[in-house]
Amino acid sequence: MSGQRCPNNNQIRDQIVVITGANSGIGFEIAKALAARGGRIVLACRNMVAAERAAKVIKRELVCQRIYPKDAEAEFFVEARYLDLCSFASVHHFAHRITGEFERIDVLINNAGIIFGRAGARTIDGFDEHLQVNYLSHFLLTQLLLPHLRRSPSGGRVINVTAHAHMAAKIDFDDPLNVGTWSVNFHAREAFAHSKLTVLLATRWLARILKGTPVTVNCCTPGLVRGTRHLRNSPLMSAISVKLMTLPWRWLFMKNPFEGAQCAIRLATDPKLKNVSGEYFNDCEVAQSSFQGRDIALAKQLYMQTIKELEKVTKLTIAKDIEYAETLALDCEQQQAEDCSEVENRDKVAKEKKQKKKPQLIKEKAN
Repeated sequence: MSGQRCPNNNQIRDQIVVITGANSGIGFEIAKALAARGGRIVLACRNMVAAERAAKVIKRELVCQRIYPKDAEAEFFVEARYLDLCSFASVHHFAHRITGEFERIDVLINNAGIIFGRAGARTIDGFDEHLQVNYLSHFLLTQLLLPHLRRSPSGGRVINVTAHAHMAAKIDFDDPLNVGTWSVNFHAREAFAHSKLTVLLATRWLARILKGTPVTVNCCTPGLVRGTRHLRNSPLMSAISVKLMTLPWRWLFMKNPFEGAQCAIRLATDPKLKNVSGEYFNDCEVAQSSFQGRDIALAKQLYMQTIKELEKVTKLTIAKDIEYAETLALDCEQQQAEDCSEVENRDKVAKEKKQKKKPQLIKEKAN
């Protein structure tokens, strides 16, 4: 049940990696593993006390493992930077600071997320808490950092963390963000599932937009992971008796954070995935998502609505890209239509050949 381990030990020496929500859980394990491989790690977190502590722990543990000489702790670049995903202003401030501090970014891992948040809770920007933290703020951060990701000599990589819960999501094609006047009030579980489906769909469409560039975009699910504090607000886990009863089953059937981090680690380090984009990964391999997660028309609708909604409340600098995205989409659709017609023609020719052969076989049998 622990899943597959990252199948490589590739080094990412001096690559700059930004990881959101890296002060604990899966993000912490990803940061430690990539720092051990030589990456320069930026922990983007809201809790700076926990983030600073996590950075010190990672450096100390790596030195104790003797990956480098003991007197070379300064060689590890693991630093914390403040980022509050509940605020678009904080996202802009973080992006401005990072782009001013580094000349490029090699890997962006959008890992942070919440589940079982307060029912109906809204952020300062007016969006559902699950939607903004899990999707909208990461979408904005990715767009703001894209110019720096394009400068990566090895090819920029964007890794979005989704979840198996996306398969149970409810989504309206006419209002995929669920922000319209007719939108329904999601339960916390539904809001989480919906936000993770939007992450997957946006990954699909952004990969199409970035086709032909050195930047790839993929998403992965860590699986069912214990020890991430995500279940601390679960109504089921509020009772001590339930915690004690489910403890052995959680230990047996759920991954620990180290195991949950393996898929993202592979996506960040494996050179074989340099040209792989727009895919959904599970246990370090490409997997099949839900039917809605493969709906390209829905992905386009979501992407365009996201841009329009963000333009209302923040300085979104990608308005010019909309026309390009639509043009590219038309090109993709035209290419798909051409491919389909080519396959149909091929099948038609094959069918005609079979029909020509049938009379000959009948004659031979008659003779």
